[in-house]
Amino acid sequence: MKALIGIFLLLGAFLGAFPGVTAASGKSLESADIDVFDQASLRRGAALFADYCMGCHSLRQIRFSRIAKDAGMSADELQKTLMYGDKKPQDYVTTAYNKADAEAMFGVAPPDLSLVVRSRGADWVFTYLKGFYVDPKRPWGVNNLLVQNVAMPNPLWYLQGVQEPEKQAIGDQEEIVSLRLIESGSLSPEQFNAKLNDLVSFLAYVSEPAQQERLPLGKYVLLFLIVMTVILYKLKKEYWKDVH
Repeated sequence: MKALIGIFLLLGAFLGAFPGVTAASGKSLESADIDVFDQASLRRGAALFADYCMGCHSLRQIRFSRIAKDAGMSADELQKTLMYGDKKPQDYVTTAYNKADAEAMFGVAPPDLSLVVRSRGADWVFTYLKGFYVDPKRPWGVNNLLVQNVAMPNPLWYLQGVQEPEKQAIGDQEEIVSLRLIESGSLSPEQFNAKLNDLVSFLAYVSEPAQQERLPLGKYVLLFLIVMTVILYKLKKEYWKDVH
């Protein structure tokens, strides 16, 4: 019994470590509205990734052909959306950026994004991509609410627009409490959020393509366990009915 209680306490502590706030910055995370089963959303997210992310970031854990299959893309659509140059469907999704050039430009090579949602969470990625703001002190002229002194520029500024931080005195120092749009992008805030959800949905799918099969299978596993529990309980009662 003590061991069982210990397991529940450990589980509670583990779950309590993810309250929707990133420990690194203490900032609340916005909720991403993602759906890895929405093929239209995955196709839109793949197009956004190709247009705004693939120049620097790769997806080395997945092939073009797997994305096309799961997102319902035709060969022609795959070619127009994701595959550039001499890429082939069986190739992994890589960037043309030379690592040495990337390190010279950014100070660090842009990371592969195959597992970013699994390691950080969809809400973190969603909030991070929305969290860029003007900072003239930074080499790229922007900073980020979640990752201070971030090395990358804002890849979606044209869609989102330009934000500036609103600060408030907390204790002995000023802290950023919110961001304010000072220059509109090509999309309204609502449209930008929808686009961003498509991109994060795509990255969530890439982080674990098997979830498209695993998650639907889960309900059948639970149903099987419930039925087996009833059967085993009745069997136990039958075996023990003559024992006093």
